[in-house]
Amino acid sequence: MAVFLQSLISGILIGGVYALIGIGLTLIFGVMRVVNFAHGDIMMVGMYLTYLLFTLMGIDPFVSVLISFPLMFFFGGFLQKVFINRVLNAVSQNQILLTIGLGLIMSNTVMLIFTSDYKILTTSYSSSTIQVGGGVSISAPLLISFLITAAITGALGWFLLKTDTGQAIRATAQDRDAAQLMGINVSRMSVIAFGLGAALAGTAGALISPTYYIFPQVGGTFTLKAFVITVLGGMGSVVGATLGGILIGVTESMSAVYISSGWKDVVVFVLFLLVLLFKPSGLMGKSRT
Repeated sequence: MAVFLQSLISGILIGGVYALIGIGLTLIFGVMRVVNFAHGDIMMVGMYLTYLLFTLMGIDPFVSVLISFPLMFFFGGFLQKVFINRVLNAVSQNQILLTIGLGLIMSNTVMLIFTSDYKILTTSYSSSTIQVGGGVSISAPLLISFLITAAITGALGWFLLKTDTGQAIRATAQDRDAAQLMGINVSRMSVIAFGLGAALAGTAGALISPTYYIFPQVGGTFTLKAFVITVLGGMGSVVGATLGGILIGVTESMSAVYISSGWKDVVVFVLFLLVLLFKPSGLMGKSRT
């Protein structure tokens, strides 16, 4: 029972960070209908930004979120304004090729600057655990990451539901043409949405840095996870992305303990295919008519 609880708690904690990645991607897709294959590489940039802030300025990875979030927001806004905006009305193949190209540019630029060597961000609490009784312990970095993720997700929910800009973003995601007819500046909403998506990805990179290797090609792994989470939860659904991230985290954790760590990704994709087979719109998605 202790092993089960340990796996469940660990899965929920890491799933919270996965959810943050998925929320960023689903926000971008919901507003612009752009499939962002550079999402994981944007997260990778956030990881290296956190690494630089820690090694050069001694700023704690979790505190660095206060710096990396706005910087990644402006970086995402720049990408949308200069590159993504040019293919919004193009065929989906062009959008895919552009975002793949942007991802390659980011990963290779980082490789040129930092080399392909793995970086490890070691803090005083990287290996710390909190005993909760019954032989169950919680990783301190993962617990802190989860709490910060919960706070950011709650703040994002409040922003989308209670502010004029947030409601305009939701209106644009629901019907872009109708939103424009109602006087909403959909171009500005696209910049804000992509900026928020990039900021959330960069923040997820900062939160996972103390417990994960940092290297230029790490983005590919998380791009794949982000797509699985987004489709699993329902394309364009923030709540679905949150549930999808936690579900993927728990599935990975349970699979690693009860089957094999080498099979955890296989189990995740089997679950993904089963959801697509029986509920193609995702757990929280709505079928489009």
